[in-house]
Amino acid sequence: MKIQLKISLINDDNKRFMGIGLVWLLRRIKKYKSISRASRDINMSYVKALKILNGLEENLDRKLLIRERGGKEHGGTELTSFAENFIEEYDCLQKNIKAYSENRFSEFNQKLLFREDVKKPEKTIDRLL
Repeated sequence: MKIQLKISLINDDNKRFMGIGLVWLLRRIKKYKSISRASRDINMSYVKALKILNGLEENLDRKLLIRERGGKEHGGTELTSFAENFIEEYDCLQKNIKAYSENRFSEFNQKLLFREDVKKPEKTIDRLL
């Protein structure tokens, strides 16, 4: 038995605006310097990528991308320094939350396994039939 968490950031209206998929998208934008190429790489439509990137910038009230129009030869997109730091901090937060939750779950599991007041079912031939 193990624990699995899904970490999301939500805004004041209780709407989710950030999850691991957006981190994957930002990393690929950094790699390819293209929103179009990055979105294709994670099987996301370009329109959806633009929508969630704009939503992230709006919710964080910070610019994440430096966009230059002009297509394949002249355009491109780069991450701002804020975006780079944001990804690093989000990764750190996620790792810390995961480590904490796994540790607490292990403690929880140990308490359950060694509780004396909980009678464990006996395996008998009758039960198995």
